[in-house]
Amino acid sequence: MFGKGFFQNIEKKTGVKMTDVLKLANSFQNANFKDEHTVRRIVQEVSTVANKKVSKEMEEKIVQTLLNDSNSVNFDTVTKMLNQKK
Repeated sequence: MFGKGFFQNIEKKTGVKMTDVLKLANSFQNANFKDEHTVRRIVQEVSTVANKKVSKEMEEKIVQTLLNDSNSVNFDTVTKMLNQKK
């Protein structure tokens, strides 16, 4: 599938270890995105992995968006929301 160099390049560009990304992606697979506690936990995990501080207001906005439209939830969705400017 992907060689070791591929993952090393991603780690180098993002500063995020692939083990962390894969662990996070794994948590998405069976997550219940209708459960607020689960959604909050995932938002906090993505925030930590992305090394982005999320205000309570932004967390609330992300959680409500994901709870209301869980069919379109994926890693990119959460990451884009974390990167939005206020």
